[in-house]
Amino acid sequence: MEYRKLGLTDIDVSVITYGSFAIGGTMWGGTEKSDAKEAIEASLDLGVSTLDTAPFYGLGLSEELIGETIRGKDRSKIQLLTKFGMVWDGSNQGKGDFMFDIEQQGKTYPVYKFASKSNVIKEAEESLRRLNTDYVDLLQLHWFDSTTPIDETMEALQMLIDQGKIRAAGVSNYNRQ
Repeated sequence: MEYRKLGLTDIDVSVITYGSFAIGGTMWGGTEKSDAKEAIEASLDLGVSTLDTAPFYGLGLSEELIGETIRGKDRSKIQLLTKFGMVWDGSNQGKGDFMFDIEQQGKTYPVYKFASKSNVIKEAEESLRRLNTDYVDLLQLHWFDSTTPIDETMEALQMLIDQGKIRAAGVSNYNRQ
């Protein structure tokens, strides 16, 4: 497997990344947990050391499956990339940009793009718990939130970096403009 530096960081990532959207089941119709864990294991065995996930993928299930699968492994050899800012649990109290409604296991959830300082910290802590780790290598804003000043979001990310809970911060679903 070939590895490269992630942007300007000191983080080496595998050029092939395991993407875990489908194993969460959200928008994909479900998943077999044992199959998902076997796929993660097979990827790691083949040298894919970078695992990309997000809380939204299965409303936490994807992160939980990754956390269960990497338990007991050398964490320094695995790069965990996750995201924040897609809120479905109502904790945002209707704040943020409404995105869409999703149905999961017969229940409908309104999904908002929301990246307030308190939400970033809350979601990071929840991801650390689900991923069964003390730190995430890259934490990314999943989608742009027009209701939160970017300075507020970046302040939370810097705080998480300073605390050692994330190694680097970035964005997802953005273009260069």
